Amino acid sequence: MTTEKSLAGRTMIMSGGSRGIGLAIGVAAARRGANVVLLAKTDVPDPRLPGTIHTAAAEIEAAGGQALAVVGDVRDEDSVANAVARAVDRFGGIDICVNNASAIALAPTEELPVKRFDLMSSIQLRGTYLLTGACLPYLREGTNPHVLSLSPPINLAPHWLGAHPAYTLAKYGMSLLTLSWAAEYAEHGVAANCLWPETMIATAAVQNLLGGDDVMAKARTPEIVADAALEILSRPSRDCTGNTFLDVEVLREAGVTDLSPYGGTGRLEYDIFVDPPATSI
Repeated sequence: MTTEKSLAGRTMIMSGGSRGIGLAIGVAAARRGANVVLLAKTDVPDPRLPGTIHTAAAEIEAAGGQALAVVGDVRDEDSVANAVARAVDRFGGIDICVNNASAIALAPTEELPVKRFDLMSSIQLRGTYLLTGACLPYLREGTNPHVLSLSPPINLAPHWLGAHPAYTLAKYGMSLLTLSWAAEYAEHGVAANCLWPETMIATAAVQNLLGGDDVMAKARTPEIVADAALEILSRPSRDCTGNTFLDVEVLREAGVTDLSPYGGTGRLEYDIFVDPPATSI
């Protein structure tokens, strides 16, 4: 991917981003000159997971951008309002809103505690709604404004609907909200798109929750999603909106044919909600 600073002067606010895909997007945006504002709860290290909002901000600044770390909870209206206000005060506006924060629990209905249902619903749905809603007045005045949600294509195949209904509802809800904003704000030129990995991505969540070393060996790196995100965010907002993209589709459209730098060159593990291509007979 090109390293041209196509995001120079633009300000991105992101939920989460202390590690994994969110951090990779923040670092990639910084390399193109963006200001990056992170809203996350990770004020102090967690022994189970690498990184805090402060280490993430340091990585973003080392990559060439300006960073603002705002400790808070995307589920909390006051936290979101504070993060948006600080972003505007520091950088003068908001041009990009990335809904990255998410919780995952894949237990079937009879085994999933209600508190896990509530957590996923409140982060994925309420958090996405709060952050985007608070940003929209500034996005309408922004430069090439984009909303990007890390959420999947809405695959209604029964095997996905039945696999983990609570998680499916929360992630599909993010996608539905995003597609709704694409329609609602089309006249204002605010793009709203979803982005999802084709394959599993080598993150702490995958390591700890989705299969450990075996799946990590069949996963691509977070940079594939970051590069796809930057490609979307560099497109004209009036021409690129209302899509549910897979990362590989975006990169192929951008002319990237060699995906080997992203790892996962052997047998790949497809991500949740992604059906492997049909094998020819």
